[in-house]
Amino acid sequence: MTSSAHSQNGSHYEGGDLKRRLVAIDLFRGVVMFLLIAESTGLYELLVAPAFEGTVVHAIGLQFQHHPWSGLRLWDLGQPFFMFISGVAMFFSYNRRWETGERWGDSLLHVFKRSLILFSLGWAIYRIVPVEDNPHGAFLYDMLPHLAFASLLAFLMMRRRVSQQLMFAFGLIALTELFYRLWAVPGFDQPFEPGHNFGSYIDRLLLGGLSGEHWVAFNIVPSSAFVIWGALAGRLLRRPGREVRKVLMMAAIGLGGIALGLALSPFTPIIRRICTSSFVIMSGGFCLLALALAYWLMDVLRIRKGATFFVAVGMNPLFIYLFAQTGGADWLRQIAAPFSSGLFGWAGEWPAEFAAALATLGLMWGPVIGSIAGEYSLKSNPAGREEGGVLTVERPWPKMPTS
Repeated sequence: MTSSAHSQNGSHYEGGDLKRRLVAIDLFRGVVMFLLIAESTGLYELLVAPAFEGTVVHAIGLQFQHHPWSGLRLWDLGQPFFMFISGVAMFFSYNRRWETGERWGDSLLHVFKRSLILFSLGWAIYRIVPVEDNPHGAFLYDMLPHLAFASLLAFLMMRRRVSQQLMFAFGLIALTELFYRLWAVPGFDQPFEPGHNFGSYIDRLLLGGLSGEHWVAFNIVPSSAFVIWGALAGRLLRRPGREVRKVLMMAAIGLGGIALGLALSPFTPIIRRICTSSFVIMSGGFCLLALALAYWLMDVLRIRKGATFFVAVGMNPLFIYLFAQTGGADWLRQIAAPFSSGLFGWAGEWPAEFAAALATLGLMWGPVIGSIAGEYSLKSNPAGREEGGVLTVERPWPKMPTS
């Protein structure tokens, strides 16, 4: 992996140093990435097995499946959360560069290269592991191309006034809403019906087909708001001021976003698969609430016991994501399956498969766990000091392999 990609996805400062580092950012990103990676093991599918219908296990498992159309589940927030926290880290990263004297033009070249890398990686994943019943351009449904496009837009807006950034982000959402509502092409003039909306028309026109699960490539436009909002949240965290006040401000705005999304839902349904305005706004509210909680725990109260693993994951998310998405999880599962079958086969097929999924997850994260155990443990109240509301840690975090 190139250094440019690593600086965005592995850490929010060059080189992965923990100097002046907000632990909340890595914790947030680490938890999200851990849950995203766990999907590739087949663990969530096992939780919704027919035998568990009507049980608590099945109800939990459903939260790790995308909602089939109108509604919201926990899993629908995965990509918004990751794009949002990438925007937060992006703000810290580029302001750090500008403080060291880097010119804006050089930063623009850097973000352009990084976006090109992310976009290319998204395309490569779908060439390596093609998805059935999807058009050839289905990689445009994936998180990496969305993050590539949104990062470029967020960077171009980053030095603008807060009001201008907010207007731009909500303008993207409003533009999407208008396209869906006003599009009058026969067969694609039903704004919130699967396969018959504006996004489906664009896919048919540009990609030559439709997603079998009703995703649309035009989501790349409204979902850019998540990265822009993340950069604005980073601005809030970085500015001087009382930490508790920052927490309360993020929580209040987050609750407001959730309330606004719910208020819009009778008119514009909450639909993740086409990123309706109500979905984007409500998801943005949840993003802010999650960041407020992470910041309050990690950097205000400094309750960090048990967070070491997720913080380390958050500092090195891209490599393991690519490994899992390109068949690495399937390969590890093939290694684990014979052993889990031998040890737990007596209990039935489901326990053996569940054990194989857990073993696969452990094998993927084993290097991270080993590195933590051998080098560093994140303590409550570590030796450090505050500089402008950002934690300064005296000892660098162990660097994980990124290539």
